[in-house]
Amino acid sequence: MYLGALVSLWLNHCSLDKNSTGKLQRTLALKVILVACTANICRSPMAAAILRRRIAELGLEDQIAVLSAGVWAEEGYAASKNAIATLAARGMDLTEHRSRLLTPTLLGEADLVLVMEEAHRRSLFHLAPQHLGKVYLLTEMSGKHADVADPYGGPIEGYARTADELERLIDAGMSKILHRMGLRAT
Repeated sequence: MYLGALVSLWLNHCSLDKNSTGKLQRTLALKVILVACTANICRSPMAAAILRRRIAELGLEDQIAVLSAGVWAEEGYAASKNAIATLAARGMDLTEHRSRLLTPTLLGEADLVLVMEEAHRRSLFHLAPQHLGKVYLLTEMSGKHADVADPYGGPIEGYARTADELERLIDAGMSKILHRMGLRAT
């Protein structure tokens, strides 16, 4: 669903040209935030959905796209049932989410990458060290330096605690996120 929305957003707000290598490139900037965790079925899809909601509340959804991926993800898996249920209780829908592997190409196309753990940042350093300058722990956006605990396999209460933490971190760090993107709230 979010990939389709991203394509629609690009088509509505960007003109696309083919460059000399045949790749499509953006001619009107749509900033991309990539949120990453381990398998792309719990933390990063929840964080991406929360971040999309906050961006929409700020009226910036036509300027920022939010994607998610996993540093060790297998392609095509749905979000975990507890992640889906936790966000559904908060009015957000993860039923269309499908996991994807974070590739060097995806990393290169992102303007800002927010990871859940220091181990994810280290993995991305080994994957594509040239992009490390745009990779941050999500907690760093709110002035902290800590990992976000993985609720995978635990009870739904653990997912709710993680969602609460993600909301607090995103709300506290939104001005820094926007600053890193070269934007301000409207």
